[in-house]
Amino acid sequence: MGIEITRWDVQEMVGTMPVKGNRQPFGLLHGGANAVLAEQLGSIASAMHAAEHGLIALGLELSCTHHRAAREGIVTGVARPIHLGRSTATYEIVITDEEGKRTCTARLTCILRPKPPAA
Repeated sequence: MGIEITRWDVQEMVGTMPVKGNRQPFGLLHGGANAVLAEQLGSIASAMHAAEHGLIALGLELSCTHHRAAREGIVTGVARPIHLGRSTATYEIVITDEEGKRTCTARLTCILRPKPPAA
C-alpha cells in the first residue's frame, strides 16, 4: 500500500499513501485503499491510547465517505480523536489530496479490552 506514518501521536496521527499502485480499474484511488489508510491511522492511535491503560484496541466499526476522486500523487490522512474513553476510542480520519482537497472522511471506533493471556 505504501503507507508512511509521518506523525505518531494519540491526538493527531498522520500518514501518507501513494495513489499509484492503489487504483481501481477506472484509474481512481480505490475506496478500499482509503479505508486501509483510515484504519491504519485510527488503529495505531487507538492502540497508543489503549496502551496507556494497559489495554489493547480492537476494531469495532469503520465507515468511509468518499467525496472526490484522487487520480495521482499522494493522499494524506489525519486521524484526530472524537472520543477517548475507558472502553472505546473513536477517531475521525480526514484524507486529502496534494491540493488539500478532502477526498474521504472516515470514522473508526475501536473497543478497548484487556490483553489476552499468553499462549
